[in-house]
Amino acid sequence: MIWTERITIDADVCHGKPCVRGLRYPVTMILDLLGSGMTAQDLLADYPDLEADDIQA
Repeated sequence: MIWTERITIDADVCHGKPCVRGLRYPVTMILDLLGSGMTAQDLLADYPDLEADDIQA
């Protein structure tokens, strides 16, 4: 997996913060959710636009 295909930075999306594939899910949000105890499977269930490789990136 090439992480740069999964994580994008666009000045017009989420104030230029790194996001998952332009989905407007900031990387910091994903990390915060994982840090709070959610599993990758929980994230995939709650955010159907996400793919497992997005979380690993």
